[in-house]
Amino acid sequence: MALLRTPEPVLGSHAPDFTLADGEGRRFTRDGLLGEKGLVVMFICNHCPYVKAIRARLVRDCRELIEMGFGVVAINSNDGAAYPEDSPRRMVELAKEFEYPFPYLVDISQDVARAYGAVCTPDFFGYNHQLELQYRGRLDAGHAGPRTAGMQHDLIEAMREVAQTGQGPIIQQPSMGCSLKWISARV
Repeated sequence: MALLRTPEPVLGSHAPDFTLADGEGRRFTRDGLLGEKGLVVMFICNHCPYVKAIRARLVRDCRELIEMGFGVVAINSNDGAAYPEDSPRRMVELAKEFEYPFPYLVDISQDVARAYGAVCTPDFFGYNHQLELQYRGRLDAGHAGPRTAGMQHDLIEAMREVAQTGQGPIIQQPSMGCSLKWISARV
């Protein structure tokens, strides 16, 4: 497991378009997922210990983001053949088990991850209603541990600012996690 940090964001860049399916074959588009206030796109997977550590609070925070008026989507771009726990079938099981309030989509070609510049799981991108990047960072400071009292809720606080002003914070903390599992023939 290689620990990576996300690179500095290019704030204001436009969200790449996509059409992806979930593990059951239902198709979703970027524009169809856009909420009144904007869109949060996250790259996660099933097997990463960093994602496993934040899963419960990720669901709670995403429910809050949806209530704020944001569309929320999770994308799994990992090589599901090399990492069977990240297969579409397993994605469906985990989404049901943890009651994901957002679509959990599979990026089999890994083209969407490349277009967004995703590097790790988890990797969070927050866009305003014009689909301009306003946040790229972590969920919170918990990384692979629990959220503690007084811990800043980076994603929630950033997106609250986006909802109110259309812009995210100047200072952003990078997300950290496992590297995306690229299909070896394409790397």
